[in-house]
Amino acid sequence: MPAALVLQTSFLGDVVLTTPLLTWLAERGTVDVVATPAGAAILDGHPAVRRVLTYDKRKDDAGLGGLARVARTLRAARYDLAYLAQGSWRTAALAALALIPERRGFDRSAGRALCTARVHYRKAEHHARRLLDLAAPADAPMPRPSLHPSPADHDAARALLASAPFGDAPFVALAPGSAWGTKRWPGYPALVAELPRDVGIVVVGGREDAPHARSIADAAPGRVLDATGKLRILATAALLARARALVTNDSLPQHLASAMDVPTVTIFGPTVPQFGFGPLAARSRVAEQDGDLPCRPCSNHGPPACPLAHWACMRRIEPAQVARAVHAVTTTPT
Repeated sequence: MPAALVLQTSFLGDVVLTTPLLTWLAERGTVDVVATPAGAAILDGHPAVRRVLTYDKRKDDAGLGGLARVARTLRAARYDLAYLAQGSWRTAALAALALIPERRGFDRSAGRALCTARVHYRKAEHHARRLLDLAAPADAPMPRPSLHPSPADHDAARALLASAPFGDAPFVALAPGSAWGTKRWPGYPALVAELPRDVGIVVVGGREDAPHARSIADAAPGRVLDATGKLRILATAALLARARALVTNDSLPQHLASAMDVPTVTIFGPTVPQFGFGPLAARSRVAEQDGDLPCRPCSNHGPPACPLAHWACMRRIEPAQVARAVHAVTTTPT
C-alpha cells in the first residue's frame, strides 16, 4: 500500500507542530513527508516518518522548473493521498501536479481550490490540533509533539554544556531571538538579575542571535553560556531537554521545548496565544502585558517594527513578572 504524503514546507515551528499528525498517521500506515531542507533536519530520525523528500523552494527548486521537477519525483512514487499541512497555492499545485488523486487541505487555505477534500480550519484550536484534523476525527486524542535527537545530538549538547562557566549547576535556557522584530522581548538582560543566583543561564538561538547573548552575558558575568549558532536544531532540542526551564519569545524554541516537554515560559507581545501557537509542555506559562491594549494583536506574525512606535505590548512586560512565571513552572505542576 502506498504511503500517505504530508506536505509541510512552512516555518520550522510548524514542522514541529505537524509531528502529532505524523505520529497518528504512522500508527495506521506508512508516512512520507515533503519539507524544506531545514524542515527535513528537524524530522531527522523521527520514527513516524519513512522518508523525507526535500523541496528547496527558495533555492535549488525555486520557480516553475523546480516545482515541476519535484512534482515528477512525487508522481513516480504514486501516492494516493496527500495532506496539505502547508496550504499555499504552491504546495497545493505541487500535490496536484504530482497527480495525487486525494488531496486534503484546509477550507480557508490559499490553495483550497486544488484540494479534493477541504477540512474545516478550527480557529480556536491549537495549530497542532488543527493539523491533526487533516486526518483524524475532531474528538481523537492528540499525540504530543515529538522530536528525536540522535545520540550524536545528545553528545554535542553534553559537550557544549561541559564548557559552561556554572559547572554542573542547573540552568535556565533563554531564547531571545525571533525572525520578527517586534517579537523580541527586550527584558532578557534584566531578567537574569531576577533569577536565582545558583542557577546558570544558557542562551540558545541561531548565529544571528549572538548579539542578544552578549548583552545577556554582560548583565551576568560568569553565569552565561552562549550556545547561539553552535548546535544544529535537534542538538538544541537535546540541550533544552536538560534545562530546568526555557524562557522564549513566540518562536521556534518554544515548539522545540513543547516536543521535549521542557517547562516553558513564552512571552507574547504583538501576537497572542489564541492564534493557536502557545506552549504545549506539561508545565508552561504565558507572559503578556497586563491590561487592555487596543492595538494588540497587530498581525499574525509580528511586524519588524511597532506600527505605532510605542511597542507597549513588549515594553510593559516586567522581568519580575517573567521570573515569577519561571518559578511557577519549575516548582508546581500546571
